[in-house]
Amino acid sequence: MTLQVAAQLVARLLLSWLFLQSGYGHLTQVKPMAGYVKAVGKVPMAEAAVVVTGLMLLAGGLSILLGYHPRVGAILLFLFLVPVAFTMHAFWHETDPMQRAGQRAHFWKNLALAGAVLWIAANPAWPWAWSIG
Repeated sequence: MTLQVAAQLVARLLLSWLFLQSGYGHLTQVKPMAGYVKAVGKVPMAEAAVVVTGLMLLAGGLSILLGYHPRVGAILLFLFLVPVAFTMHAFWHETDPMQRAGQRAHFWKNLALAGAVLWIAANPAWPWAWSIG
């Protein structure tokens, strides 16, 4: 195994793990997560939104991990990350400095991850070693 292949596998594992863990959390903690969504107050049908986004996270995470249609998985993740950054982590609305700092960190994390998955979507011919797709 070359260094490039090993780095690619580690990168896929690290990136996908975040989305797999988050998707699992969405689907196993629907009520508490929907409560948070309702508290923010910007998303209709909170429970359905939590389930749908949980499925998007799992599908996107698995797609990147397995290399199975990574462009589709990356687009699913992008479609999750950008709206969530602007609706759930709108730090500019926070007045408490600690809340503002936390939401700012989540906002920029989501946009950075959106950039990473957009790069994957734009480079489908990237060499996907050890993939099933």
